[in-house]
Amino acid sequence: MRQEAAPRCAAARCREAAGSTVNGFTLLALIALAVGIFVAYRAGVLRGRREMRAEAPLRPAVLVPSAPAPDASVAAVALAPAPVAATPDAELSHLRELAEERRALHRELAASRADTARYRQIVVDIENNAPPPLLDGPGAPDDLKLIVGVGPVLERMLQQLGIATYRQIARWSERDIDEFDAKLPEFHGRIRRDGWVTQARELHQSKYGEPPSARG
Repeated sequence: MRQEAAPRCAAARCREAAGSTVNGFTLLALIALAVGIFVAYRAGVLRGRREMRAEAPLRPAVLVPSAPAPDASVAAVALAPAPVAATPDAELSHLRELAEERRALHRELAASRADTARYRQIVVDIENNAPPPLLDGPGAPDDLKLIVGVGPVLERMLQQLGIATYRQIARWSERDIDEFDAKLPEFHGRIRRDGWVTQARELHQSKYGEPPSARG
């Protein structure tokens, strides 16, 4: 009985040992399978990401337009101070200054007119081989254009009426002025308005150094 029981025990132990060995291999196989599945999953995920990146279209670069450089003239106008509105008093003062300048110019023009006319007459007389007025005597014709208000036309008209010297005009009386005023209808009133008699006296005094003598 003991001899039969011993082989049975040995067989049972062998079966248990074989069962434990199988269970150990099975566990290792499951672990290896799980690791393989996990590694394959990670590899697949990484590969999918690479493919997606490779297949993804490149986005065109968006160019942001830069602000245009400001023009120099625009910048100068922007930086220039705003004009200050002129006040009525300032405008009135400016107009007064302009009027005074105009009067000064008229005075200068009137002062230079006599010299200009004198030099012009000298040139004309030299061209005509006549002695210049500065060398003439009291009886020689005078340049009547030096009288303010007498131009070339009036001078010729006066000469046609027998008036050619300052002395003759300086001797005019009120009656003479009326007579010659009537003879010059195109220039009515100019003799008194421009003061020809007074101017003729001054021009005669300046030219000959003596006042015009009264009528004899």
